[in-house]
Order: sequence, then C-alpha cells, then structure tokens
Amino acid sequence: MPIQPRMLLVLSENWTLTGGRADLPAAVRWAREAEDAGFDSVMVSEHIVLGPDASAAGVMGNPRDYALPGNQDPDTPWPNSLLLLAAIASVTSRLRLAAAAVLAPLRHPLLLARELGTLDLISEGRLVVQPTVSWSKDEYDALGVPFDRRGRLLDEHLEVWAKAWGPSPISHDGPQYPFRDVHFEPKAHRPDGPRLWFGGQRLHGPVLRRLVRYGHGFHPLGRPTPEDLQALEEAMTAAGRDIGDLEMIGGTRAVFPDDRSPADLGAALAVLPEQLEQGFTTFCVKPNQFIDDPDGVGAFCRDVMRRVAALTS
Repeated sequence: MPIQPRMLLVLSENWTLTGGRADLPAAVRWAREAEDAGFDSVMVSEHIVLGPDASAAGVMGNPRDYALPGNQDPDTPWPNSLLLLAAIASVTSRLRLAAAAVLAPLRHPLLLARELGTLDLISEGRLVVQPTVSWSKDEYDALGVPFDRRGRLLDEHLEVWAKAWGPSPISHDGPQYPFRDVHFEPKAHRPDGPRLWFGGQRLHGPVLRRLVRYGHGFHPLGRPTPEDLQALEEAMTAAGRDIGDLEMIGGTRAVFPDDRSPADLGAALAVLPEQLEQGFTTFCVKPNQFIDDPDGVGAFCRDVMRRVAALTS
C-alpha cells in the first residue's frame, strides 16, 4: 500500500504574500486553511534580532527563496514563533505545530521549557520542536550569549528539558544553568515532552549525537547524502534504536525562472516519489514560492494535496 505523504506548510518567510507585521493574522488564517485542505502541519522558524552578518553572503536574488545563513536582509521580519503557533493552536484542532529553528541557547532552559510545555498543553500534544544553535554571531552578541559556547549550551538545554518533563523536584549541576530542588508544573502533554526534530546543513557529530539521543525526527537543510543516511542508520542501531522510528522530513526545491517570478509547483513536487523511497514521509512546502495571492493559500493547499495524491497513488 503506498505511503501517504504528510504535507507541512512553511509559514515563515512568506513576506512576498504578507508583510509579517500588521497583516500577521493572515498566517493564522493560512494555517486554518491548510488544516481544512488536509495538511498535516505548519512550521514557523525564528530569529530574535538580525545584524549585519545576516546579509554577509549577499541578499537572495528572489525574495521567495529560503532564508539561509548570510543571505537575508537584516530587516526581514521574524515574529515570535511560539506566540504565533499559540494563536494557530486556538483556531485548529488537528494540525501539528512545528517550532523550527528554536534558538535555545538564547534563553534559560527552564524558561523555554515553560513556554514549550504550555504551548504543548494548549495544543493537546501537537507541538514539534526543532532546537538548534543558529549561525549568527551578531544575534548572540546582541543578547550577551557567548557564540562559541552555543553547542554546549544547547546540550545543557536538552538535559534540563528531559528533567523538566519528569517528576519534580528537579536539580541540575551543569556549568551554565545550575539549580537545586525546583518544582516544574505543569509539564508537557506527553510524559517525555514535545516531539523533537534535529537537522541542519550537514549531519555532523553534534547533530547526529543529539538526534540519536533525543530525536523523534530528522529534518535536514537540503538533501542528505547516502553517506549521511547510512551514518544515521548505523548510529541509531548502535544506540539500540531503529531508524524507522524517526520521522524523516523532506521537502520541495523551487526553481525560479528569474528573480521576480514564482516557481512551478509541479516540478517542485516531482521530487517526492524519490524521497519517499529513501524513507522520507513529511514534506515542507512554502506557499510564496509558487503563488503571489495572499487570498489564494487555501486553494494552493488544496492543489498541493491533489497533486501529491496523484503522484503517490
């Protein structure tokens, strides 16, 4: 029986459709329309501030493209992802809420665990979190967090979160966030907390280690190599886990004819069957890569679902 792909609507970076400021409620409406069309989930990423290094590699040619390290205007809107997802939770009932690129080291782990746990409870277990460290030294400098320690800070976050979802009181003796005998209530919806995805530009040691120890899903930035997938399978097996237990998140790759026009949806979706054969089951699509009408997102989502059904039937 063919695997039915799960489609994920990327709500960040759609600023050719909406300005991301006064018209931000449009993103909440799009999420409801995505749920009505049969989408599985929506995703919102984050930055807190951007500095000059945001555009160090030159601003992207087509503003519909994905924001990557060093390719974006520092004035790019990045609304608070958890607040936006909370608003979406209030108008949906089934849609999963993916908080992608949560820059954990920029907060205290107990504070962030409180925010994540509350959102998970509000949505009755629909929250997915992708914690990461990001690439912007300017952002870390602005918030007074040591950039060169960001990986160690994320590891300590994950340790604290695992304790926070368990019985109270909890204590932690880590170098950055020590505390003793605190009670953390209420916890998340599940006894082991929200689902955690990990990914990045490459499957290097720290990402692989976190994914194997804590992960429920693998969300790479771009297409992983066969060697990456083999390394992941071997590491999961060595840890007594089955790679089949990981949700594998793939996506479409829009090809723009020029710097002013959207991409062809059919061509972007054509890569799905190959990714399905590799074990990927959830696929990201960003609407402004394919349409220019902010009132057309619902129809776009229905079109995506029809095309995906035809590709995989």
